[in-house]
Amino acid sequence: MTQPTILQDRAAAGRRLVEPLLLYAHRADVIVLALPRGGVPVAYEVATALDVRLDLMLVRKLGVPSHQEFAMGAIASGGIQVLNQDALRAHPIDKAAFDAVVARETRELLRREQVYRGSRAPLQLKDQVVILIDDGLATGASMLAAIHATRVHAPSRIVVAVPVAPIETAEALRSEVDELVCPLIPDWMMSIGYWYVDFSQTSDEEVIRLLQRAWRKEEGIVR
Repeated sequence: MTQPTILQDRAAAGRRLVEPLLLYAHRADVIVLALPRGGVPVAYEVATALDVRLDLMLVRKLGVPSHQEFAMGAIASGGIQVLNQDALRAHPIDKAAFDAVVARETRELLRREQVYRGSRAPLQLKDQVVILIDDGLATGASMLAAIHATRVHAPSRIVVAVPVAPIETAEALRSEVDELVCPLIPDWMMSIGYWYVDFSQTSDEEVIRLLQRAWRKEEGIVR
């Protein structure tokens, strides 16, 4: 049996995405948008190697109350909401419980917007090539919400780049975007963390540190 490819950590996973994205290097019309928190270390490596801008696409998974890791949908900045109807059929919940999950995740989305971006100007994505990056996909609900939130801004091209995703999710998202980059598409997924040696949680502090480093470089104030 062939040994599965294992990603060392999120930074190494990001470096694996660079070569397939070299077409977008050194271009002023390209922006990499990370899905925090786990997507930020991956996206930082890509944006640094390609010498392009880095920012965030704020998305929150809507977890089934009885099984938080199972996504029944996702929300994104701009009031975007995407539902996973298969999950809702498998785990039906009443409207009050659903609304409570949406309210909680909306509060967290707004908190992260303030903590991570502060007073930074809103994203300007019109006519830009947008590369959406996360550390991996399971159901794809969060990435689908990110795609919809991005499309509202009328970019010229939407690219999704992730290190690992199950085949059914990859194929479903491929039809939603102009390009999908995913070097590792296993026949069975189990979990995203299974494919990493180190899948420890990304902290707010790491997100802020990497973003600030990238933004100082953009402003020519590299320290």
